Amino acid sequence: MTDDKRPGGRMVPTGRLSRLSRFGRLAGGIAGGVMAEGVRRLASGEPPRMNDLLLTPGNALRIADQLSHLRGAAMKLGQMISMDAGDILPPEFTEVLARLRDQAHHMTERQLNSVLTAEWGADWRQQLSGFQGTPLAAASIGQVHRGRLLDGREIAIKIQYPGIVRSIDADVDNVATLLRVTGLVPRELEIAPLLVEAKRQLHEETNYLREAWMMERYGELLGNDPAYLVPKPIAALTTERILAMDFIEGGPIENVVAAPQDTRDAIAKAMVQLVLRELFEWGVMQTDPNFANYRWQQATGKLVLLDFGAAREVPFSTVEGYRALLMAAIDGDRDAVRVAAVDAGFVGGPAAQKHRVVVDQMIEVILGELAKKGPFDFGDRAFIKVLREQAMTLAGDRATWHLPPTDTLFVQRKVSGTALLAAKLQAKTDIHSMIAAYRDGDVPYPVDASQGT
Repeated sequence: MTDDKRPGGRMVPTGRLSRLSRFGRLAGGIAGGVMAEGVRRLASGEPPRMNDLLLTPGNALRIADQLSHLRGAAMKLGQMISMDAGDILPPEFTEVLARLRDQAHHMTERQLNSVLTAEWGADWRQQLSGFQGTPLAAASIGQVHRGRLLDGREIAIKIQYPGIVRSIDADVDNVATLLRVTGLVPRELEIAPLLVEAKRQLHEETNYLREAWMMERYGELLGNDPAYLVPKPIAALTTERILAMDFIEGGPIENVVAAPQDTRDAIAKAMVQLVLRELFEWGVMQTDPNFANYRWQQATGKLVLLDFGAAREVPFSTVEGYRALLMAAIDGDRDAVRVAAVDAGFVGGPAAQKHRVVVDQMIEVILGELAKKGPFDFGDRAFIKVLREQAMTLAGDRATWHLPPTDTLFVQRKVSGTALLAAKLQAKTDIHSMIAAYRDGDVPYPVDASQGT
């Protein structure tokens, strides 16, 4: 294995003031972009609207560049926005933000060595027979390198960026402020509980000892299931800031797009089945559906699962809320779907009552898709545009704005992200029968996520 070094890394800003100045620079850049776009529209005779001025490719570039430089919680939240709002924001905007899902600036050689020395000691190279200085991947919280143990085993080493833990709380608050002042999140929406939960989960994600425990737990839960592969952590080299694990060969999940239809369908089925098992069998879910967290082994057809930092317990009430909603949906019961959606917190009671006609129309669109004969076609997204237009009616009534429970939001993030990936693969699978199998499921397996911390 070569010991090459990737040139031109960018220092991760670690100080509170340096990170705050980045947010200030970003806010100023967005404001300048709004003014420039407003002038352009006025000059061309177009009436400028604030949302149109904010959601421009230029502003998306500013956000993506600054968040990828900051890394940490700031970039992680940007990734969440890019995935969760993929069907709501303008395509040009989300295309740029999508870069945050799988790329970040890597550390400089000096920073990388300082982290390895702090965690493994000054003689850290003596613990390995090889270390590849070029990162395999650079994400929001850390970057991954390939290495080799003294016994010849190939391993992957996830190394956390310096100062990330200390920056989480301030980054979350700064992103929230940025969203508020730019109008991307309305002031009337109470997001404080979500911010508290986001900080908690991000702190958990930066504890690699906890992630190693979750990785082992998923390996046990999946057992010898032939559809999946989960790496095993290497305890002797794993610390709170470094996670060493088996290196498993596999290509980007996006490569499956070029595979035959039956292969794409099988991968999508495995992803959907995993979500259902997490929700209804285990009561624990890896809630980050970033495409980079999946790999595909073309030779075996297996789905490689990576990154378990966002794995969390799912409360029984959330599980049963989803069960009621999904069973009503596959039964085609519009009234039961509406009731279940309100009970689970997807739709606020006032909105369901005041805008019942629109809510029922949206439900009918969804039920119509589920009622189609044969496997569900994830690639057919035409109905999303209809739902988006109907949702604008609800969004226009600020008095009925509503934020679902945080546990529901995290679960829905995994559900929506899985559907988005299946759509990218143009996959088809019989989700109706897969969901129906859990109509009278057992109580979820109790997982104590506090172990291993």
